[in-house]
Amino acid sequence: MEFDKPVIGGPCWAELGTSDLAAAKRFYGEVFGWRCETDPRPELRGYTVVRLGDAAVAGLGPLFRSTQPVAWTVSFAVSDADAATRRVVEAGGTVIRGPMDIFDEGRRTVALDPSGAAFQMWQARDFPGAGVFNRPGALGWVELATRDVKRAQDFYTTVFGWSVNASEWYTQWGLHGMDFGGVTTLHGRGRFPADVPPHWLPYFAVEDVDATTEVAVRAGGKALQEPTSVPDGPRIAVLRDPQGAALGIYRADGEDAGPGGG
Repeated sequence: MEFDKPVIGGPCWAELGTSDLAAAKRFYGEVFGWRCETDPRPELRGYTVVRLGDAAVAGLGPLFRSTQPVAWTVSFAVSDADAATRRVVEAGGTVIRGPMDIFDEGRRTVALDPSGAAFQMWQARDFPGAGVFNRPGALGWVELATRDVKRAQDFYTTVFGWSVNASEWYTQWGLHGMDFGGVTTLHGRGRFPADVPPHWLPYFAVEDVDATTEVAVRAGGKALQEPTSVPDGPRIAVLRDPQGAALGIYRADGEDAGPGGG
């Protein structure tokens, strides 16, 4: 992505909900070299902020309800969570939880777009979100997988004011002339089985996609999409962690903004 810090309307955080928090800490620590800081407050049940150096890059947390899938969720920054929540409903989305205050850190809403893809909205107070983007081990791109691209474009441009940069091969999301993510049809690339529901997929930057994929597989993960080079873009892979959450990785070489090629 072309942002180097959270921007209103853009992605600001990626958060894993997992069935085995201890195993997730081990896996992602080995794959990305993340340092874990677990919040001691009992209400958060072990919620962990992972860091590169002093910079927060993502969150790892337990499942909070029995129907919640093991998955990564992308959060988008908003200036007013209550107003943004109303826009979600008016545009045909569904509110799962919130808006609700998360201590003094911020105000959050968990929602589904009209196709059922989950995402979060974050109104920052003491916690702005990720402290670094695009560097190895940090979030660098977000991609919506959906079966109705046109409906997704209508929804997200209404809620967040995103621009749409569509080519013959790929559609990218942008803000203020800077692209940060993309959208693809679930049946378009053959990465996932036919029964995989619409979802947001975070991509984390790495120095070497092939080597990182090997590390992830040795640590108990799986390559859903083997390392491949995107035309006019970087080298990418899609992984699944040992508990079943999917995530993307791409080569951070200082030239490409993310899997879409920027």
